[in-house]
Amino acid sequence: YLASGNTFSDLHYIFRLGISTISKIVREVCSKLWNILKNNYLSKPNEEKWKTIANCFGKTAQFPHCLGAVDGKHIRVQNFPNSRSMNLNYKNYFSIVLMAIVDSDYKCIYVDIGAYGKNCDSAVFKETVFWKLLETNKLDIPHAETVITNYNLPYVLVGDEAFALSTNLLRPYGGKNLCIKKRVFNYRLTRARRYVECAFSILANKWRVLHRPLNVSKEFAKDIVKACVVLHNVVRERDGFRSEGEQIIHRGSHGLNDLERIPIHGRGGTNANYIRDSFANYFISPAGELPWQLNKI
Repeated sequence: YLASGNTFSDLHYIFRLGISTISKIVREVCSKLWNILKNNYLSKPNEEKWKTIANCFGKTAQFPHCLGAVDGKHIRVQNFPNSRSMNLNYKNYFSIVLMAIVDSDYKCIYVDIGAYGKNCDSAVFKETVFWKLLETNKLDIPHAETVITNYNLPYVLVGDEAFALSTNLLRPYGGKNLCIKKRVFNYRLTRARRYVECAFSILANKWRVLHRPLNVSKEFAKDIVKACVVLHNVVRERDGFRSEGEQIIHRGSHGLNDLERIPIHGRGGTNANYIRDSFANYFISPAGELPWQLNKI
């Protein structure tokens, strides 16, 4: 069901089982997959694990002290009873939101599933348990460390312009006619952020059920997406195939739509801007620059 994308009706004809029986089996198995596998494949990182994630980002994306890339996608659903237009998104179909933080191996570190489809990235993310733990310093995130002399950089997440700038989350510089430093920063951040887009591509192309509307209840839909996410991590850890993700992301064929991009205005506070500027300065320093970066902006 998850991998083929077949409907319950399709499986009814294939296996000669009643639709209600198939529905019951799928829901029970999805629930069991999540409950049994999540502690091994989607557990909360400790400080050592966070540093491992950041080191991998530094090696593969050349973005130091990056804890993960964050983004959200729409999962198509039927309209649920009593939800009115809360799940009607800007694309004019009903959906719930899959919000994910992803590492440089395209594995999910954290997911939040089930927010209303009408919401934007930043609004969904700030209502997650992860954000609340992040804001109260309860995630065992390492303290800021020196990358090289004069560059004491904290550990951060990266997101696009739909997310608000904060001391824990960096977004691109906005506006036109940016200076070289800011354009280089935006390029480097985009290189790190692409891993979450790539992860969504791999997820949806492996688990084809995500390509069509989930005509089930909201809780059942959440169970289906949870099962897909935890199985995605299992497959990534066991099989790998890094090149698969890069091929898919260039094709852009994953069938999951972005949340509405509502640019967040405002400067994000003095500390947040100082942190972003510190990363930007590092990226144009002799120790932090990439040989090809000026050709990419």
